[in-house]
Amino acid sequence: MKKFFTALCLTGAVLIGAPCAQAQLFKNVNINKLANAAVSTAKAMTITDAQMAEYVRESVAEMDSANHITPADSPYTQRLMRLTDGLTEVDGIPLNFKVYDVTDVNAFACPDGSVRVFTGLMDIMSDDELLGIIGHEVGHVAKRHSKEAFKQALYSDALKNAIGAASETAGRLSQSALSQLGEKLVNAKYSQKHEYEADEYGYEFLKSHGRNPWGMIFSFEKLLELQGSEGNSTGNYFQKMFSSHPETQKRIDRLTKRAKKDGIERPEQ
Repeated sequence: MKKFFTALCLTGAVLIGAPCAQAQLFKNVNINKLANAAVSTAKAMTITDAQMAEYVRESVAEMDSANHITPADSPYTQRLMRLTDGLTEVDGIPLNFKVYDVTDVNAFACPDGSVRVFTGLMDIMSDDELLGIIGHEVGHVAKRHSKEAFKQALYSDALKNAIGAASETAGRLSQSALSQLGEKLVNAKYSQKHEYEADEYGYEFLKSHGRNPWGMIFSFEKLLELQGSEGNSTGNYFQKMFSSHPETQKRIDRLTKRAKKDGIERPEQ
């Protein structure tokens, strides 16, 4: 297995619209560059849903080509297909699942319904735990959280100029720009409200598929335990879980309270 690959080529932030009172601080700034940046920003802010969907498609294709996808006869692929059998769409968004042969503990879902699970995550999760994680990620798609996060990525300073240039020439984004978008998809950060909504979605997701919703809780407990163990190799999913709000223990407590309220006893692991 190999580490997740996506090229990073971040550019510096562009400062525009400075107050007149501070104009003397920018007397050496090239006005033409500022004007071009403003035009690029405007173009990025006015992209259509169809254009955004195309950017998502291209960035996912770039990530798929840059990472080894386990073949159809792989135990990883067969396991994921078994767990997601019959799950073809969510809230009108078609879903597709693939496994990246990557040692990082990670999974992510894109606005177009592309769900990617890393072998490193599959290696440490039981079926119910893994399905809980998948349900959580699918929840971000169903609730349009991933779409909002992707839109914010398109508006970032690192990508506005690239989008403006592509719009000007009616061409595709460069490989480096697509890689940046892919990186932002993988490492998307969500608000406390969004994380709670995705947690609830994952919980109900397990119930609707005849699985024990405690699997969602167990997956968080396992991540929390592994994060605190010495010498562990934490991947992007750890970073997302422990740098986002709310705190993971609070999320565990919240779902535990929900399960007890629903009269679902904690099973033996």
